[in-house]
Amino acid sequence: MASTGTTTPHAGHADVHEHGAHDLSFWKKYVFSTDHKTIGIQYAVTALCFLLFGFFLMMLMRWQLAFPGKAIPLIGGLFGEGRAPGGTMLPTFYNELGAMHGTIMVFLGIVPLAVGGFGNFVLPLQIGAPDMAFPRINMASYWFFFLGGVTMLLSFIIPPGGAAQSGWTSYAPLSDIAGSGQTWWIMGMVLLITSSLLGAINFIVTTIQLRAPGLSFFRLPFFCWAQFVTAFLLLLAFPPLEAAGVLQLMDRVAGTSFFLPSGLVVSGQALQVSGGGNPLLWQHLFWFLAHPEVYVLILPAMGIVAEIIANNTRKPLFGYRTMVYSLIFLGFMSFIVWAHHMFMTGMGTTMAAFFQTTTMIISIPSVAILTSLIISLWGGSIRFNTPMLFALAFLPMFGIGGLTGLPLGLNITDIPLHDTYYVIGHFHYVVAPGTIFALFAGIYYWYPKATGRKMSETLGRWHFWPSLLLMNGIFMPMFLTGLAGMSRRLADGGATYAFTKPVLHYNQWSSFSAWGLALFQIPFIINFFWSMKNGEKVDSNAWQSTTLEWSAAGSPPGHGNFKTIPTVYRGAYEYSVPGAAKDFTPQDQRS
Repeated sequence: MASTGTTTPHAGHADVHEHGAHDLSFWKKYVFSTDHKTIGIQYAVTALCFLLFGFFLMMLMRWQLAFPGKAIPLIGGLFGEGRAPGGTMLPTFYNELGAMHGTIMVFLGIVPLAVGGFGNFVLPLQIGAPDMAFPRINMASYWFFFLGGVTMLLSFIIPPGGAAQSGWTSYAPLSDIAGSGQTWWIMGMVLLITSSLLGAINFIVTTIQLRAPGLSFFRLPFFCWAQFVTAFLLLLAFPPLEAAGVLQLMDRVAGTSFFLPSGLVVSGQALQVSGGGNPLLWQHLFWFLAHPEVYVLILPAMGIVAEIIANNTRKPLFGYRTMVYSLIFLGFMSFIVWAHHMFMTGMGTTMAAFFQTTTMIISIPSVAILTSLIISLWGGSIRFNTPMLFALAFLPMFGIGGLTGLPLGLNITDIPLHDTYYVIGHFHYVVAPGTIFALFAGIYYWYPKATGRKMSETLGRWHFWPSLLLMNGIFMPMFLTGLAGMSRRLADGGATYAFTKPVLHYNQWSSFSAWGLALFQIPFIINFFWSMKNGEKVDSNAWQSTTLEWSAAGSPPGHGNFKTIPTVYRGAYEYSVPGAAKDFTPQDQRS
């Protein structure tokens, strides 16, 4: 189904932007830009900064877990006597770090990079559009995200008692009665959710309305499908959490009791609230968002990996349509599995059986996509460049994350594993060596389109191989400590429990791996900035690819993207076509 009716508006839009681009001031061109490429870069750079900050919080936590009760070396005195007297971390400070690490990595780092960064920069180019459907809403989306992030960071220093300490899940009733940092957390989340909703509407309308002539849905690159389905997840899953956040805010500042039960006693004192609320309501509303949120993380990653594998095997994706159907089914199913996070709440057997069944079913489309990507490698003339290395590493890492999640979807095995380090290991295999490796792959892959230069392959390999080793060094031991019963969210890493002593040494193993991982991100940071001026210059199609973003002249393309809106004549992955002059045939090439 081609969007033939959009050709004329496209051309007009492009002309307007092309003409107006010369008159833009610095502020409108680089700060308050409405160009999707600039906004994508803004999202990406801001999210990378947040990721680095969230990673720094984790390294502090790893010191406490590895050496509980010992002063943090060198920088321990910087945190003040209220958080780290004598440089030794207090449990309340550990709770701050834990809550904000999870929040920052998920809501300020990975999702904005995967959707706001890659989605904004790549999707309009891949569908042959001159920009997003609503450029000003797009700009507003970024600034809501930025303000939400700033609000979160300021919560460390402005409210008395510091940032939120109720975990990234902010479970009630603890979060209802926590310090004022929790109020800042809610306000920050409302801004971030507003940003996501604005962005989701824009992605959906852009994909439906602004596809180039001839670009039917089944000619879309898989990355576009991933972003399209992700946008629906954001649009449908975030409003319940935004509503829940407002209700929690009312509990905290207006004396309501949406999540506060009657008869609540805190530190031996009866809490003077109206009561009658239900803390489990928060869990339902939170996980109704948070399980689809896992797929908001992983679907764009799958899209990125699919693009890179097709390009570097010089083959079409195996089972493209099966992958697309699996993606849609995955998105739908993600809305009816949330309560498998809540088996511990005393769920009845009928409901438990329902959510166990849906959880097992949702693994099927995930396996279908992963299997298709693996089979796509078969018989390919593989180019082992840096983006391909990260994309290849994604496959087994995500596989480990997915397989280790199956026991958590069954209540008989979930209950003993609940809130142990096994859960941490499972989740992080999905989002760290899984999703983040895919995002690194995407940065290396589309960097030439954003700058006109390639990143250094040598530095890329110095980044990839140690990162692969050390990621596993961090998270693999968590399966062992979790199976031994070590609980998460303990500021001493479980040192006070006798049954964890045989596995306590794994805490140090994970910590040294984490600090090593930080060290080997330095080649990436150097590479990222050094290559802007010194990287190998490339033409507009740096990887000899078939999709439309590489047909746009210039790197990055000018405002409006295409001098004339391209016409699409073929599918997204026509590589190594028998009889063709080259081993790739761009989508806009007539024959």
